[in-house]
Amino acid sequence: MAITVNLRYTGKKGAAQAFAQEMISSGTVEKIRAEKGNLRYEYYLPFGEEKAGGDADDTSETILLIDSWENQEAIDLHHASPMMKTIASLREKYDLHMTIERFVSDDKIPEQDKAFIRK
Repeated sequence: MAITVNLRYTGKKGAAQAFAQEMISSGTVEKIRAEKGNLRYEYYLPFGEEKAGGDADDTSETILLIDSWENQEAIDLHHASPMMKTIASLREKYDLHMTIERFVSDDKIPEQDKAFIRK
């Protein structure tokens, strides 16, 4: 049963995108993807995001990280890895705030849903 975590990083003045760019350019993302049990580690920008505040310098922005692991043990090993110190340091550097949603996959698509999936 895979565990997927959606992390929404919110920052100001392009900080969330700069964070993701630094995670990628520093090689941290590739190291995380190479960790045992990692299934997915990808950043996305939401469409139609409402901006907070009226001043362009104060607008907030969000970037979505979809982070998926084989099981809780793989997540625990990731959380104990040196990458977590790097991630925490970059979150502080860019003054990011987070919301988290966690999903457990049952890997079963109900028959009534299969008709809506185009392969």
